[in-house]
Amino acid sequence: MSDNPMKLVVVGAAGRMGQTLIRVIHETGGAVLHAAIEREGSPFVGKDAGEIAGVGNLGVPMTVDPLQAFVDADGVLDFTSPAASVAFAGLAAQARIVHVIGTTGCSSGDDEKIRAAGRHARIIKSGNMSLGVNLLGVLVEQAARALDPAQWDIEVLEMHHKHKVDAPSGTALLLGQAAALGRGIEMLPNAVKVRDGHTGAREAGTIGFATLRGGSVVGDHSVLFAGEGELVTLSHKALDRSIFARGAVTAALWGRDRKPGLYDMLDVLGLNN
Repeated sequence: MSDNPMKLVVVGAAGRMGQTLIRVIHETGGAVLHAAIEREGSPFVGKDAGEIAGVGNLGVPMTVDPLQAFVDADGVLDFTSPAASVAFAGLAAQARIVHVIGTTGCSSGDDEKIRAAGRHARIIKSGNMSLGVNLLGVLVEQAARALDPAQWDIEVLEMHHKHKVDAPSGTALLLGQAAALGRGIEMLPNAVKVRDGHTGAREAGTIGFATLRGGSVVGDHSVLFAGEGELVTLSHKALDRSIFARGAVTAALWGRDRKPGLYDMLDVLGLNN
């Protein structure tokens, strides 16, 4: 393992998550902010990333050129958009660095391109970077395996702030996937994401999703196992956006000495056994 601090690039650096990432990097031993990338035309371009994030001048002006930043970096932290994350994955593959992706809403085509980039980059991608949520996923898988699908229905309930653009959330899908894995089924063919009008009785064995949006909620997720006469609820409440940033920085540090490939937070946490 290198004794030098890991040089990290934050993309989407002026956004809420970008600023949080900059603050967490600043307070994390073994990591240093190498570059901060913003989109062309952003009013923050040229301004010091540390001052924007509220940690004082770091001598790192926000720029629009990821290619130059990636060449000299060790890793990139990315909570942007699917199209941007695919492009950044390609650049990370060229630079052969670590790429931590917390972006949600990726299509199967996007995921395939990211997987291909993992032949040269060390990519850690997760619908949620927090320790608690990934532990919750393990518990959901165990519960789904233990409870008879003919007698227990599974519903995934999530709520986020009003600015979130994708639904269900990446975390809800992560939890739904954990439930499907526990039951030994494919998630997508068994997922019910919309209910409206006269739907008829609930089909046994399906995994339901309910989405709420409003206010400033960082992220609330619950998985409900509903049986006859009893209800088991496993839940997680995100109180601060920094939990995702800390997880992302932890993932980057973990990935520094790994072989190229596509990993997730269960690998980082040693839970993928």
